[in-house]
Amino acid sequence: MYVVTGGAGFIGSNIVWALEERGLGPIVVIDRLRDQSKWRNLAKRELADVIPPERTLEFLDANATAVDVVIHMGAISATTETDVDLIMHNNFRLSLELWRWCTAYHARLIYASSAATYGDGSQGFDDDGSVEALAAHRPMNPYGWSKHLFDRRVARMAAEDNPRPPQWIGLKFFNVYGPNEYHKGRMQSVVAQVYPVAKKGGAARLFKSHHPDYEDGGQLRDFIWVGDCVDMVAWLLDHPKVNGLFNCGSGEARSFVSLADAVYAALDKAASIEYIDTPKEICEKYQYFTEAKMDRLRAVGYDKPMTSLEEGVRKYVRGFLDSGDPYR
Repeated sequence: MYVVTGGAGFIGSNIVWALEERGLGPIVVIDRLRDQSKWRNLAKRELADVIPPERTLEFLDANATAVDVVIHMGAISATTETDVDLIMHNNFRLSLELWRWCTAYHARLIYASSAATYGDGSQGFDDDGSVEALAAHRPMNPYGWSKHLFDRRVARMAAEDNPRPPQWIGLKFFNVYGPNEYHKGRMQSVVAQVYPVAKKGGAARLFKSHHPDYEDGGQLRDFIWVGDCVDMVAWLLDHPKVNGLFNCGSGEARSFVSLADAVYAALDKAASIEYIDTPKEICEKYQYFTEAKMDRLRAVGYDKPMTSLEEGVRKYVRGFLDSGDPYR
């Protein structure tokens, strides 16, 4: 049995799709659907069950002999969330409980970390999972800190050779874009936000730069097509002896202008962009550069090429956003 927490969410539902594509299962999703459109992320899947998050451990205990893998994508991922107690409960304590459960019942664990753990990037974006390397990072918001705290706890348990799951993987996701992110509202990727404007022939709105080294729209991010993320997860499932903390990015920083240009190009339209001030509430903590260092994942054998920004945006726009059915 494959259990995917956050399986109705963006990355989680794409992983569920990949599991089904490979004939793996049964698949159980743990998530809260509420009254949003998240259910549509799973509407095409065959699932054994959908469990509310508050019943996670109850369900796992009742199915302990059947669960082979827990893929833990569930989290409060909004960087604007201010209830730190809620963030800690969802992002740190539940992760720790799943680590302990997978250790006790010999289930493999793949969990979502985040590039937000790197903070302002002044220490670089090297996914060195050692206790010493992780101690140097300073996340800039509660979400990043909660993910970082769990990474550090895992690193300490590994360093001290404490009991752990038979396979354990942490993935530091960078700026992921692709289908099934529509329920995220303002937290959707820039691709999804630019598309409806570009479709109507309007001007996309990007933030001005408030940094002398970057032009307006020249802020750089590591944008990664969600298909590359699920390919990494699938490869890791095929290689159960691989353990550790790994970046999940394209390995190439690209500008927001390039991203917007790619959306217009996918629609065969001329790009039109206007620039607005970065909101004051995020201006001081705004990142101007992220780029995943992918050497460690390559070193353990992952050799599939990454999808270029232009090709990934083309797949997303033409295959989903501009089709009759935008869902995976």
